[in-house]
Amino acid sequence: MSELQDLVALIRAETPLLVIETPDESRVIALFRQSLTHAWRALHRWSVTEGLRRLDIDREDESEGAPDLSATLQAIRSATQRGTYLLLDAHPYLGYASYQRALRDVIQRRDCQPHVLVMIGTRVELPPALEPFAVRFALRLPDANALLKLVQDEARAYAAENGGRRVEADAEAVKQIVRNLQGMSLTDARRIARHLIYRDGALGMGDLPELARLKFELLNKSGHLHYEYDTARFADVGGAARLKRWVEQRRVPFLQDPPPPGLDPPKGVLLLGVQGCGKSLLAKAVAGGFGVPLVRLDFGTLYDKYHGESEKNLRAALASTEQLAPCVLWIDEIEKGLAAGSGEGDGGLSRRVLGYLLTWMAERKSRVFLVATANQVHELPAELLRKGRFDEIFFVDLPDAAARAEIFALHLARRNLPREGIDLPALATAAEGYSGAEIEQVIVSALYAAHAAQAGIDTDALLQAVRDTRPLSVLMAEQVQALRAWALPRTVPAD
Repeated sequence: MSELQDLVALIRAETPLLVIETPDESRVIALFRQSLTHAWRALHRWSVTEGLRRLDIDREDESEGAPDLSATLQAIRSATQRGTYLLLDAHPYLGYASYQRALRDVIQRRDCQPHVLVMIGTRVELPPALEPFAVRFALRLPDANALLKLVQDEARAYAAENGGRRVEADAEAVKQIVRNLQGMSLTDARRIARHLIYRDGALGMGDLPELARLKFELLNKSGHLHYEYDTARFADVGGAARLKRWVEQRRVPFLQDPPPPGLDPPKGVLLLGVQGCGKSLLAKAVAGGFGVPLVRLDFGTLYDKYHGESEKNLRAALASTEQLAPCVLWIDEIEKGLAAGSGEGDGGLSRRVLGYLLTWMAERKSRVFLVATANQVHELPAELLRKGRFDEIFFVDLPDAAARAEIFALHLARRNLPREGIDLPALATAAEGYSGAEIEQVIVSALYAAHAAQAGIDTDALLQAVRDTRPLSVLMAEQVQALRAWALPRTVPAD
């Protein structure tokens, strides 16, 4: 059934109290106007600023009563003609016992007609005494056809405001924009479409990153998600050849809707590894490889001292992520939020959060690719590691000689340092046991030394910086070796 048919059925059933949560009041009013052709009854609207007004006949400018809600409820109860009453932002006044009683008298049809009362607001919280009588009606999100019409309407409006200058629109870009607007309300989608059109009078592929940013800002009301603007390309990451190939093979099945026959969209990967070996950079590079937005979930902000709020925060964050699909969701150092055994000292909170996350991972249908990174594998719960939670578990080991040479070359190029005369194989050999982050710091240290000596960077300076540094594989040799001993036979090497 359509949205209108569902609403008409509720009106014909003389549902006493409807609750509609939406910021788009005009859309709700328009929907009730459409319902008049299927289930006619007097249609009224009330607000504290305008009082009660009739909508189904040409008397909208005439007030039928004072803005006072108590007097309005009394007028509704006294009305001799059954009607539908749209009450805009009336719920804050229901904290008073007298208003609750008056509303219940109407709902229970005590000496009054079978009216339909409709509470409308952005968020409607009813008192416990009224909640059992309420039926909550959710507006459906606009489909692709409605969104395409919206974009076309905004393009025509732009032309009308700019002397007939038409919006330069790329057909494929418009299709992508409409697809990315799905999952949003008409009000929010219109706001974004207007922004994209009015900033340069054109719609092209270059608008897609801006659309993703605007959509994220609208959806991330809680602040638990962080939009990562700088998503690295795989070309910016040294090594990890196996992981790069794995992602490239799954790019089309992930982006294509529906996916190719016989293939399911990939769900995610877990990246284990030694600290500083580029797990975070690889998470960003996965988003760059897929060509989709990257959002990071901050587990630390989810936890709340009140019972049930942490799970609620996680649900809201994951729901917002699904509306951004297709995208990559990055959970960094996941063991700190879901450590095994941590549920004993927090009243089971972390276990409940883990349970909801596992359910979402198993049942989600949206194209959200999860990338989780971890350093301490022994702290991860077994439920998270079993096959099926992630498509694959990759181990990001210390780079080998070839990867170390590539990392030296990448960081030299990133700082616009000349590579002529730099002996990369010698540096790679000297930096055995160094992570990618430590190789970067070698170059930084050599730059400081060269600046102090007012000299240039050469192989000798870099080798001296290598000798002056002690890598984590030496400082924490036992822990690093234990991690490698556990992971190498159990996981897939990223390189």
